[in-house]
Amino acid sequence: MSETVTGKIKVVLQMTEEELKIILQEFCRLPAETEVFEFKEARISYDSNKLGKYFSALSNEANLKGKSHAWLIFGIKDKGRTIVGSQFRHNRKDLDNLKGELANKTTNRISFIEIYELHLPEGRIVMFHIPAAPKGIPVAFDGHYYGREGEKLSPLTLEEIERIRAQVALEDWSAATVPDTAIDDLDSEAIAKARENYKNKFPHQAHDIDCWDDITFLNKAKVIIKGKITRTAIILLGKPESEHFVSPAEAKIRWLLKDAKGNNRDYHIESCPLLLAVDKIYAKIRNLKYRYIKDGTLFPDEVDQYEPFVIREAINNCIAHQDYTKGGRINVVEMDDQLIFTNLGSFIPGSVEKVVKEDAPEEHYRNRFLATAMFNLKMVDTAGGGIRKMFNYQRERFFPMPEYDLSEDKVKVTVIGKVLDMDFARVLARNPSLSLEQIIMLDKVQKQKPLPDEEIKYLKGFGLIEGRKPNYVISAKITASLSNDELKAHYIKQRGLDDEHYKNLIVEYLKKFGESPRKNIEKFLQDKLPDILTESQKKNKVTNLLSALRIKGIIRNNGYSKWSPV
Repeated sequence: MSETVTGKIKVVLQMTEEELKIILQEFCRLPAETEVFEFKEARISYDSNKLGKYFSALSNEANLKGKSHAWLIFGIKDKGRTIVGSQFRHNRKDLDNLKGELANKTTNRISFIEIYELHLPEGRIVMFHIPAAPKGIPVAFDGHYYGREGEKLSPLTLEEIERIRAQVALEDWSAATVPDTAIDDLDSEAIAKARENYKNKFPHQAHDIDCWDDITFLNKAKVIIKGKITRTAIILLGKPESEHFVSPAEAKIRWLLKDAKGNNRDYHIESCPLLLAVDKIYAKIRNLKYRYIKDGTLFPDEVDQYEPFVIREAINNCIAHQDYTKGGRINVVEMDDQLIFTNLGSFIPGSVEKVVKEDAPEEHYRNRFLATAMFNLKMVDTAGGGIRKMFNYQRERFFPMPEYDLSEDKVKVTVIGKVLDMDFARVLARNPSLSLEQIIMLDKVQKQKPLPDEEIKYLKGFGLIEGRKPNYVISAKITASLSNDELKAHYIKQRGLDDEHYKNLIVEYLKKFGESPRKNIEKFLQDKLPDILTESQKKNKVTNLLSALRIKGIIRNNGYSKWSPV
């Protein structure tokens, strides 16, 4: 068990009925709800979107308050703490399904630790055990961050978001120096390769680099700090026998070859220096030729199963983002038609779709010092775009998109080296103007993955899919070409424009009309916000836009939901 609000109780993985009763009694004795627990009546049902917002809020607040978890409890009236009982998802299977439904819309697919039912004489109680947001990663629901203002649900403020994100920056494991080490603990071949890569990255410094000794070069490349050997230096450039300096962390990459039945056929393990290990692991992978089934002149005769950039980018991302404090190794699993890359630790950006869409460098890294060194040694591109390039290389082959599994506190990337669905391949071949965001959604259809309701609405509105839930297929209509103008018009209508556009509209509106009630602002934006949003989502969108403008000091709230320019 982890601690409750009072700090008196310790929480085990699976709680007993008696332990849950004690926790419930403690909460009922408190004078008011806190940021880390909430009572709801939910006598018959409860809106799943609102439940998701409370999950985000309570998870984030638990992180900010230094707690390991939070609670949302159904079947109790807040005023008077009367047990009224809840019939919310009375079927246990439906209740358990909620974990997956929530994970589909949260950062890193974070879901409940557990959902408990207490059958008391007064009625049934449902207790949702919510994990605190991971260090450095605020938890979003449906793309928005939530928090609490006292007992009320509210958007998480920018200051709170930054406070959570700063937790990673304050604890950069990779930047620590290692006692009792010297330049002799680094591999001379790896240092020579590092010099070569640095020259390629910064050609204007090539002449100077030749004049630097190893200590000077490694200081300049930000691999060591003032001549002191760092954990980053050991991982990237250390001799194999130097790995013990970062123990209990492992600086290892394991390649594993499996047959179609999942049986192991071969394996190989490379230790530090990982700068050289990447090419050695790459050489193990059989990058065979893929021959297309002819379909007119749409497809080439053959291509490599995997673009070399995709393989190296995936391995280097594993090295840069591995949580070395967990003592695990990086894995590259090769099967007949796919490669699987795994590293330990949560996915800091939170959403792969967000990374692909924004195509911008991340603001926060788990191993900032390591990532900077890898950038300088031409291993990764911290200017952003690496993951997006992986998606585009798959797109050029008409292959499925890379698949990210962010569950179980690790990142698992699967790259498929063949056409999975000819209809999907035809769509990509005939419609080069489709955006990556659209392709990622269609990719879920070809893989028969569940689609959120808003994506179903979007794809149907575009005519991209047909059929009935959950058996959607790619529409026969879309296998014919669409004009670029059609795509753009539909895209803007369905998905809308970026937030800055809507913020500018709000500011212009308030400057023109002066003070305005919120309801008038909502009415003004109603037909301008994307069709994919529900009415409640549009209201929430307006809340977030107004909040962001208020925090920046551009507009102010004059009370009674009236807004005006500053």
